[in-house]
Amino acid sequence: MLSEKIIDWYYQNKRDLPWRNTKNPYFIWLSEVILQQTRVEQGMSYYYTFIENYPTVQDLANAPEEEVLRTWQGLGYYSRARNLHYSAKYICDELNGEFPKTYKELLKLKGVGNYTAAAISSISFNEAQAVVDGNVYRFLSRLFEIKTPINTGKALKEFEEIANSLIDSKRPGDFNQAMMEIGARICKPANPTCSLCPVNTQCKALKNETQTDYPVKLKKQKVKNRYFNYLILKKDNKIYLEKRIDMGIWNGLFEFYLIESNEPINEIDNLSSQVPNWINLQTSLIEAPTHKKHLLSHQRIHATFWPINLAKIDTDKINSFFSVDEIEDLPKHKLIVNYLLDNNV
Repeated sequence: MLSEKIIDWYYQNKRDLPWRNTKNPYFIWLSEVILQQTRVEQGMSYYYTFIENYPTVQDLANAPEEEVLRTWQGLGYYSRARNLHYSAKYICDELNGEFPKTYKELLKLKGVGNYTAAAISSISFNEAQAVVDGNVYRFLSRLFEIKTPINTGKALKEFEEIANSLIDSKRPGDFNQAMMEIGARICKPANPTCSLCPVNTQCKALKNETQTDYPVKLKKQKVKNRYFNYLILKKDNKIYLEKRIDMGIWNGLFEFYLIESNEPINEIDNLSSQVPNWINLQTSLIEAPTHKKHLLSHQRIHATFWPINLAKIDTDKINSFFSVDEIEDLPKHKLIVNYLLDNNV
């Protein structure tokens, strides 16, 4: 039976990862959210930090959002951290601290989709609900030569039905983790090690030498170029930072004063018309700008950093200037973190 071969391989070859030594749904939830869009090697330290700082869902719920975002800093896709915090508060306030136990109940948590709900319910509560992530898409599409593009709405339902038809109802958590492990370590995107696969004799793509044709994907969305101009406003060893609110990416994180333009800006004078009165460029000492690029899933950020020493600070803005130690404690996105590191701030 295919599921038995997969699980047997998993028992013999699985990596010793900390979230595999527990059935605590809170810990499983943390690990699954951290590992979305994140490699295991990078996510490991964050997992340990979260369970140390917030050992229970109540601890996470009680923490200030800025503190949670600061703990998450460096992982990117910050909506994951905001959703974690929101859902922790929901569990404590609305569910009396009782973690949801079923796939359908877990889907009610903000930020929890089909994959995460299936992982938690199967691993923690032994519910026979198959997971489908990128690794499973790749493995199943090759195993059965499935031509449905995986980045379409139709694909999720089709692959979930196939995965659920294969799942071991007595060991659903082990089956799901085995599927993901094979996808991550054997059925890799490039150069899969098919000779080590426990079900290679049943793989249609291997038989027909079509592994590189799967999974099928529709053409990627065009990457949008955006031009960010950051004014690094300095005064008396303090720097101005503001919190992004309802601005799409990096919501809730701190950054320098931002002016977004439709094209690259090479001269500070070209920004003058967009600078508010409290920033007096005429009396500011302007240093040479620096440039950085930052690639998101569908956006390419071209950032220019303009260091400016202000002659004075507007009294209305005094609380927006922070010392180096204060800046360290603020949640910031990677562009800002990298600039501060590169400039020894």
